[in-house]
Amino acid sequence: MASSRVDLDGNPIKPITICMIGAGGFIGSHLCEKLMTETPHTVLALDVYNDKIKHLLEPETNPWHGRINFHRLNIKHDSRLEGLIKMADLTINLAAICTPADYNTRPLDTIYSNFIDALPVVKYCSENNKRLIHFSTCEVYGKTIGSFLPKDSPLRKDPAYYVLKEDESPCIFGSIEKQRWSYACAKQLIERLIYAEGAENGLEFTIVRPFNWIGPRMDFIPGIDGPSEGVPRVLACFSNNLLRKEPLKLVDGGQSQRTFVYIKDAIEAVLLMIENPARANGHIFNVGNPNNEVTVRQLGEMMVKVYSKVSGDPPLENATVDVSSKEFYGEGYDDSDKRIPDMTIINRQLGWNPKTSLWDLLESTLTYQHRTYAEAIKKVIAKPVAS
Repeated sequence: MASSRVDLDGNPIKPITICMIGAGGFIGSHLCEKLMTETPHTVLALDVYNDKIKHLLEPETNPWHGRINFHRLNIKHDSRLEGLIKMADLTINLAAICTPADYNTRPLDTIYSNFIDALPVVKYCSENNKRLIHFSTCEVYGKTIGSFLPKDSPLRKDPAYYVLKEDESPCIFGSIEKQRWSYACAKQLIERLIYAEGAENGLEFTIVRPFNWIGPRMDFIPGIDGPSEGVPRVLACFSNNLLRKEPLKLVDGGQSQRTFVYIKDAIEAVLLMIENPARANGHIFNVGNPNNEVTVRQLGEMMVKVYSKVSGDPPLENATVDVSSKEFYGEGYDDSDKRIPDMTIINRQLGWNPKTSLWDLLESTLTYQHRTYAEAIKKVIAKPVAS
């Protein structure tokens, strides 16, 4: 396998060892699958949980046996972290608190998780001359310039005011009282630290800014594969409502606009970053699908139709309900109007473009969730309440 694979410049791809922090999560599980099934690379998989990658760790008859090794640890306080980073050629940091409902209700945890806890990872990579791929977020862009224009301004139609470019767009956050921006601010600061380590100390790095990666195993369904309390991100929120035959809650009318990209398309982009360091080092990459732009309301309406198709159930008569952001998220919530990624840099450097339509990625995701969670949901709903 190793001898037949070449990078984008025609050079043979040599097997490497990858220290993947957060390997047991949504993105990590898909990336581990890709690495095991299509490459000769070895993965040191670090996480607190391994539920989403158990199928890769067992049984021993897997053709990749011995190339993925799970280490149960929390990077907050584990002395093994530096040693594992030293053992690898590349570190990929996926660890984060990245659920909007937590940003203004758990701002301290959010800031510590996304900045303080990431500091040792950057430090160990820099001191030991190890390459780093760090996962940031499209939230670092904050609000678009266009959101500050009058609603009837013709400039709102100019892409320059809302398309987000890695090397040009400013990062505009709300006031300090709007603690929803705690996540974006922490992520931006760790990006700046990584960039500074590259400039001053020669750290080889790549920063990834995901724009709503969607697919099987994403997020959590409350009370099924996650805590009973808590609010996941929008697509998992809507999935939870559909599975329980409840109306989808549209925050502030669902007018915010977002783009969504299929996880398998996005993982292709990450693999290109891993195997083409000469093209990826020193770059920040948007990874999204600007063709899959919808309002949150349109997303909900489409999910109702897709779920009816995959489940065979008729859609609810009143499928959506409007709620205020204060009611849904609590005090301190704020939002951006649009998040449209400019794809110039990743296309130029890695030749990557997303392929999967919004309908198809929703069908894949909801088919998985219906099959995996429908019976569990029924059991939870049917369970008698203790008196």
